[in-house]
Amino acid sequence: IDTYASQSQTAPVAIDEAGSGIIFQFENDDSSYVLTNRHVVDTADLVNIKIRTHEGDFLKANRLWADPMTDVAVIHLDAEDLLPARIGDSTSVEIGDFVLAVGSPFGLSHSVSYGIVSAKGRWDLALGDDPSGAVRFQDFLQTDAAINPGNSGGPLLNLRGEVIGINTAIASNSGGNEGIGFSIPIHLAINVARQLVEEGTVSTAYLGVRLDSTFTQRLLASPQALREVGLDRVAGALVKSVTPRSPAAEAHLQTGDVITEFNGVRVQDDDHLINLVSLAPLNEVVSLNILRAQRPYIVHVRVGRRRDFEGGTQQARRP
Repeated sequence: IDTYASQSQTAPVAIDEAGSGIIFQFENDDSSYVLTNRHVVDTADLVNIKIRTHEGDFLKANRLWADPMTDVAVIHLDAEDLLPARIGDSTSVEIGDFVLAVGSPFGLSHSVSYGIVSAKGRWDLALGDDPSGAVRFQDFLQTDAAINPGNSGGPLLNLRGEVIGINTAIASNSGGNEGIGFSIPIHLAINVARQLVEEGTVSTAYLGVRLDSTFTQRLLASPQALREVGLDRVAGALVKSVTPRSPAAEAHLQTGDVITEFNGVRVQDDDHLINLVSLAPLNEVVSLNILRAQRPYIVHVRVGRRRDFEGGTQQARRP
């Protein structure tokens, strides 16, 4: 679909912004929703959001939810008998997989481009559409499929026609496609969307450790420190303390443990671990690869809901 959003009617001049989106349904829910990017609809009142289908029909936006930390937005539609998109498994995507990007670049509706998945797990990006840095939690698929302004919110498809990502941003010196586009994995987008619809807000997952923010810098400064820890490269996150009665405490993590992998993803540093934990589905059992006194271990932790342990506060060094 195409999504058009105009600024509030109280603004001196109305500015139209065009983007894209997909129609989808949750399991055990017959209602139809549009999944798109927050920045596509962020400046618009609900009455100013116009949604046009591939057939040219206009749909009424009934309600809107949005999360600035992931740049995901969900729109409830006042419509029936809509054909939802087929949702794929973004966790099984591999680098080199062929993909299609669908959207409305520069207002050219229903455009399709193709390419491959260039990388996975991109994070810590300074997004051009987000100078405030509000998109805090990132786990992007990178693709060289042509993505341009107007593609935002549109689907990234595999060759089975399944949505595996929501096209969100580009890296560009010119403002146009340079072969580096970023998509939110669909499993992450759906997880955020479900929380927005069911609870009205998004809760991040919680592990319950305090990390040493100087750990990787010390490893860089001293090859001897790297050997003493048992690492062969500068990476990982050092546990400085464990919060009592937290998921980490229940899994018997200890002060001095070095977390090297989180659910199969190699941890680069403490910020990377915080990002990975925050994006994990709530109450999911995850595996942690750790080094304890230079010996490797694997522990399993059921991550909790952050606000259940911290009253909804955000602690930068406490994933």
